[in-house]
Amino acid sequence: METFHLAKFRELGLPEEFEQDNHSYSMGGVVRGLHYQLERPQGKIVRCTRGAILDVAVDIRRSSPTFGKWVGVELTAENRRMLWIPPSFAHGFSTLSEEADVLYKCTTAWHQPSDRSILWNDPDLGIDWRVSQPVVSDKDAVGKPLREAELFA
Repeated sequence: METFHLAKFRELGLPEEFEQDNHSYSMGGVVRGLHYQLERPQGKIVRCTRGAILDVAVDIRRSSPTFGKWVGVELTAENRRMLWIPPSFAHGFSTLSEEADVLYKCTTAWHQPSDRSILWNDPDLGIDWRVSQPVVSDKDAVGKPLREAELFA
């Protein structure tokens, strides 16, 4: 499987350079997110190399006609799909299989001072994470609702 091809990325208008690669392991039912960086927004190309996830991107640009709208795409080891999460979008995923390995390339490095979280179960977003008993980290459990979060113009 080709996971990066400069000419094809260029043709699709995707970034040509990335600063960081991440590998996330999660057990079934885990929900991660919704994460973003305020000062150094990250674009991400996400894929699942083992198991299955529902990968979610939320538009958090106040001036956007799609502000507060989300997209969810099932990424699996079998379907080999990848999802582009543009900078200035919040990102999260839920683990639909017993275990999942998720790899993603980031356009900027992680920057702790600008790291933010939107509440994963914000009723204004209404995301269907497709898991019956979500497992959420302490950090993600205290994310801010979209209407209270620091966002992009």
